[in-house]
Formats: sequence, C-alpha cells, structure tokens
Amino acid sequence: MEIREGLIPTALGTAVTAAGYALKQKNGSNKMIANTIFGFGLAHIVLGSIDLVQHRQ
Repeated sequence: MEIREGLIPTALGTAVTAAGYALKQKNGSNKMIANTIFGFGLAHIVLGSIDLVQHRQ
C-alpha cells in the first residue's frame, strides 16, 4: 500500500485543527493557545494539500 506524499500532513492538520477548534469553544481554556493550535493545524492542511496537488500523477 502506497501513501501519497502530503496525505499524512493533511490528515494530521485536520486532527490538530479540530482540537484547536474544540479548545476555542471551551470556556476555561487559554484563547491564545487555542488559536495557536488552530493555526498550526490549518498550516499543515495547506502545506499537505500543496504536496498532494504537486505530486499528483
């Protein structure tokens, strides 16, 4: 089984973005940390998607 380049960062970014979004919704959490995690996940999604598009065959 071959995994396409960029698929792992995209999947990881999706999970991290979801975790950041959940932290943003929680009342007792630190909003700066939640926004940082959310942005980090979005960056992984964007970069992974770029890899998926560039290495498509």
